[in-house]
Amino acid sequence: MSSPLAIETRDLVKVFRGKQGDNRAVDGVDLAVAGGGIHGVLGPNGAGKTTTIRMLATLTVPDAGEARVLGYDVVREAAEVRSRVALTGQFASLDEDLTGTENLVMLARLYGYSRTAARERAAELLDAFDLTASAGKQVKAYSGGMRRRIDIAGSIVVRPELMFLDEPTTGLDPRSRNQVWEIVRALVGAGTTILLTTQYLEEADQLADRISVIDHGRVIAEGTSGELKASVGSGAVKVRVADPAERAEVARLLAESLDQVPDLDSDPASLSLRVARPELVAGALQRVGERGLVVSEYSLGQPSLDEVFLALTGRPAEDQADPATRTDRPTTTTTDDAPTTTREARA
Repeated sequence: MSSPLAIETRDLVKVFRGKQGDNRAVDGVDLAVAGGGIHGVLGPNGAGKTTTIRMLATLTVPDAGEARVLGYDVVREAAEVRSRVALTGQFASLDEDLTGTENLVMLARLYGYSRTAARERAAELLDAFDLTASAGKQVKAYSGGMRRRIDIAGSIVVRPELMFLDEPTTGLDPRSRNQVWEIVRALVGAGTTILLTTQYLEEADQLADRISVIDHGRVIAEGTSGELKASVGSGAVKVRVADPAERAEVARLLAESLDQVPDLDSDPASLSLRVARPELVAGALQRVGERGLVVSEYSLGQPSLDEVFLALTGRPAEDQADPATRTDRPTTTTTDDAPTTTREARA
């Protein structure tokens, strides 16, 4: 492969072998990620997202296929890749017994900063990530959002050309998640390319310029958020009836008019459906009214990424594997083929 793309993979495969048989965690992944933006990899736990990132970051050697990062082969030119990328994994990789300042100073010293320059860089990052007030506290006393922010700060002590963010907001509250989103946008604004894996549909919708949907170790769809939404229907109708007892009859009439069986939401008064011809919706709702049935509210818009995921995979995004049993789980183990002297989150 020869390409100016930030990431390019072809038929990438990783198989984990165990007593109960082989598990193809990554089963022929093809990616083409342009530089300068955010490329989202969306999928449930166990889909192969983390394993793919570990191969791209040279922490795991592929069993088959090819991968180039910033033009360098991840197997033959692993050192060149590592000198240009950073990885922030799903779990904080800092020393929890050290303070925020001590962690960042240590990392800066490992990267070759002088003592004075390391302290200056640590102070700069703590200020940028709104952590100055907690700089002297041990990291184990930080909240989840603070840990995630300082973890990302540690990953950019030396600003990378490409950054892998593996589910960076898992377990965070909405406020902390928004803070991380702003950090990600700022990194891209400063010139870093981001490969973001996430199981949160809203996160992919908010951040990613393009999205690859991965399931069972394969990329099953790719495009912008708008393109993916358009691929499952021209419009999405959401209807709320005044009387929940009338919902079934409203659903039947809409199905006849729009040639699409509505989904009955958990709310007993609501239903939704995708439509190929949005111009028919007004007539369908008029027919409902003529039967004496009352619709209290309705909306017509693009399908959500939730509906895209359901259409592509046959199950909702919430239907995820138990993280405790997944094989797509990061470890601190490295391979003999690709040794590293730094922790996983500092690829």
